[in-house]
Amino acid sequence: MALNGRDLALVVCSFIWVVFQSCGVSYATVNDIYCLRTIKDSLEDPLNYLNSSWNFNNNTEGFICKFTGIECWHPDENRVLNIRLSGMGLKGQFPRGIENCTSLTGLDLSNNKLSGPIPSDISKRIPFITSLDLSSNSFYGEIPLGLANCSYLNILKLDNNRLTGTIPLQLGLLNRLKTFSVSNNLLTGQVPTFVNPNASITPDDYANNPGLCGAPLDACQGSPRKTHAGIIAGAAVGGVTLTAIVVGIVLYYSRGVVIKKDDDPEGNKWTKSILGMKGIKVSMFEKSVPKMRLSDLMKATSSFSKNNIIGSGRTGTMYKAVLPDGSFLMVKRLQDSQHSEKEFVSEMNTIGSVRHRNLVPLFGFCVAKRERLLVYKYMENGSLYDKLHPAEPEAKGMEWPLRLKIGIQAARGLAWLHHNCNPRIIHRNISSKCILLDENFEPQLSDFGLARLMNPLDTHLSTFVNGDFGDLGYVAPEYMRTLVATPKGDVYSFGTVLLELITGEKPTHVADAPESFKGSLVEWITHLSSNSILKTAIDKSLLGKGFDNELIQFLKVACNCVSPTPKERPTMFEVYQLLRAIGGRYHFTTDDEILVPSNTADDYPDEFIVAFETEIH
Repeated sequence: MALNGRDLALVVCSFIWVVFQSCGVSYATVNDIYCLRTIKDSLEDPLNYLNSSWNFNNNTEGFICKFTGIECWHPDENRVLNIRLSGMGLKGQFPRGIENCTSLTGLDLSNNKLSGPIPSDISKRIPFITSLDLSSNSFYGEIPLGLANCSYLNILKLDNNRLTGTIPLQLGLLNRLKTFSVSNNLLTGQVPTFVNPNASITPDDYANNPGLCGAPLDACQGSPRKTHAGIIAGAAVGGVTLTAIVVGIVLYYSRGVVIKKDDDPEGNKWTKSILGMKGIKVSMFEKSVPKMRLSDLMKATSSFSKNNIIGSGRTGTMYKAVLPDGSFLMVKRLQDSQHSEKEFVSEMNTIGSVRHRNLVPLFGFCVAKRERLLVYKYMENGSLYDKLHPAEPEAKGMEWPLRLKIGIQAARGLAWLHHNCNPRIIHRNISSKCILLDENFEPQLSDFGLARLMNPLDTHLSTFVNGDFGDLGYVAPEYMRTLVATPKGDVYSFGTVLLELITGEKPTHVADAPESFKGSLVEWITHLSSNSILKTAIDKSLLGKGFDNELIQFLKVACNCVSPTPKERPTMFEVYQLLRAIGGRYHFTTDDEILVPSNTADDYPDEFIVAFETEIH
């Protein structure tokens, strides 16, 4: 018997309903209610948009469909289709519980005060999304490659945030994407080529980023990248080669971003002296870190294998530690110290109590015979030195906004040590090697407070004796004469770091200088200044991109910091404020983060300097 159109439609609908029921779709409504609960709980709602509307004391079908900003597939069924929460003043991070809205196709969180990174697994959390608008917030970090797996995307708006890095070229392969905007961020590199012929991407969609190139913008300098077609063809022909390259990259990054230092000539032979002490507990300051023993540190670092070295400096050698859950820590083997165990423990308790967003947190420590081991938070992007002076010459340079951000926030950390920390601390070992970068490239100072634990022979001089001249480029000239550490000595060292940031040169080897020049970076800058050609010192890759005025102001601050006369150098509070003013338009800091020194005199108080002179000697 033939079915008419109406009967056929009823049969089809009944069939679809049976399939949905058999697949468990009826349970989706429970998930969606839970989804909205987690979203509400994870966000601050100062304007009470959610608190006044999202009332979960209801069990009627479709009650969540009446919530502000919620659209359902059907008004009488608790299955969320779209979430539109634009302009509600919401604070917090990307709501990770959104993955429980399993039928979601549209998400608009624009014009709020959300921050943090966009989840790297975003395609698993909102797999069927067709429209995603995260614009006009404060999201930072890189654009996740996972967005390229959101194959249903039609609209993607990420403009007016603080996103850094490059735009994943794979986004161009989204064949449904029509609208794409990343303007007013801190992005660099080549922009994607979109395969959808209906995509209307204009230069305005990329505006106000520091270094984007490629159509519809200006062509990228250097060798052009392969087109998507070329990449696909190359992958088909050279699959084995491509696989080898990918494996190599994975192995490289699995060992840590920081370039390995061959700075342990005895290998891990020193560990033999503590093999019988594996049961010693690691004293921990951070409750979020699991309790550990020395045996756990040995296992996590492969018995402090040379392959686990991720950095070295005047205070000791740093190792990468891999915990059983896959997370990372850093473990420093402190350089030989003549201090007693009691004195060491006292110093560690002081340093362990120091907390600031631009200081690397000390999680704990361990004493095993003469060995002193410190446990730190892991810094994903290694040291500033390695980023400015990569071992591989073809490695991508750092763009100006990122360099400026690092300079401002590192200055904030050192200024806090000088002016607000109790007790106030002179670092004494400031260099680009001790400025570490977290996953968002926010700088954090390491090695603070450790100078007092070194041998009586000053660490600066010991590095000179051992032939490590590089670190001497940071040492203030008056220190070499008096061996007295002062805050103005830290300012000089930090000024050298600022010169590294703006010139791209190493502290003792100036590649851009004539071969006949054998002086330090500071001496080179002084020479150029006397000849009124200071601008030529600026890294050529930074010039002509709309930042020239900021570059010149930044260079002047650096020059003031390395003045040969300590009295003529600014305090670290003044350095921070000067740099902060230069970077005001980027909003790297906010008003509630302004550091207020306890002393506002032109110089540091004499009792502060005398106190540290006494400790040093």
